[in-house]
Amino acid sequence: MSMDMLGDIVRKLVALPESELGTVFDLLSKLNDQEWVQAFKRFLRKENPWPIIAGEEKWHEENGVIRFSVITNGTTGEGLIARLGSKSLRVSRYAKQVLCSPDFVPSESGTVVDVVVLKGSLFEDSVRTSANIRAEADKRRHKKLNIEVACLIREKFTDKELEAMGLWAIVAMHDPIDDSDGDPSLLGASRIDVGRWLNAYSAEPDDRWHHAYGFAFSK
Repeated sequence: MSMDMLGDIVRKLVALPESELGTVFDLLSKLNDQEWVQAFKRFLRKENPWPIIAGEEKWHEENGVIRFSVITNGTTGEGLIARLGSKSLRVSRYAKQVLCSPDFVPSESGTVVDVVVLKGSLFEDSVRTSANIRAEADKRRHKKLNIEVACLIREKFTDKELEAMGLWAIVAMHDPIDDSDGDPSLLGASRIDVGRWLNAYSAEPDDRWHHAYGFAFSK
């Protein structure tokens, strides 16, 4: 980079309103990732930054069930927290507690997990409880996930993609892990708050869920 170009960049940054500096910093952080570099170039060309290429859809849906795959990488809970943070993904305080629990054991790296998500709309409001959702999954011969899959789902999908699925959140139906208050918890990718969040949810059997939630199991 020439000194003239560097000087132009500095002058433009100085001229920006202070309220925009956080956005610029966030963008610069993301441009360490080549996927974001290519997306930004498409944006500058007034193209869709995140096109879905025919034959390469991230997920497909049929009869209220969403299907996709993720690949595990053997990362520890602490490592997952750091990796999500490096991608500007947000991890709630309780989700961090769950990931750092000694009960969390990462899967072997390179394991392909075929994920099935049962949409909440498959259940009547009065019976959409954790126990009934797990019972329905058992009938369909779906299995519990490892907790790390919640993190992989958060990495895989943007909030816009969750919205396109018609969901506010995808909750991974792993074995519940207690948070620091001793409450059994499940992790899930959420678009309810601003930013791409990984949140912790109560996992009591009689807890009722909103119809716009999806519940992830393995095939």
